[in-house]
Amino acid sequence: MLQKLMSAFMPAKKMIEMFTLKISSDQSIEKISSKMQQECENHKFALLQTYVYHEIVAAKGFPIKRKVFIYEICQAKTASLMLKDNPHFSVFMPCKITLYEDNGKTIISTMNMEPMLKAVVSDNELYTDAIRLFSELKLLMNSLSSNNK
Repeated sequence: MLQKLMSAFMPAKKMIEMFTLKISSDQSIEKISSKMQQECENHKFALLQTYVYHEIVAAKGFPIKRKVFIYEICQAKTASLMLKDNPHFSVFMPCKITLYEDNGKTIISTMNMEPMLKAVVSDNELYTDAIRLFSELKLLMNSLSSNNK
């Protein structure tokens, strides 16, 4: 029912914008990518996996013109708290940060967790920790976009 209402009142592009958080940078994608491991460590995230997606799809016979990197990152404490009582959240895990080229810019993007975290507001410890994680994730993204390093 909610899905039908949302589709009726909100175009798909607007829904995607609502559920993603994006930061644009003038830095090259290679420079930002080279900072990922260190910035994850600085912000207490474990970098679990890196996908060089433009190479993956090209190897399957579907080359694309832009570079796309996908990073799976995690903070184990928050993951544990979430999965303990909310295993249905596992489809959103681990957290992902993507880098992609778009019109001469590098876009740093992740899922906007705020709408979904309202589902766990009744568990104060989990909600507080998840909000803290999302705040730290935004700081990580801002650090990546910064020209300081």
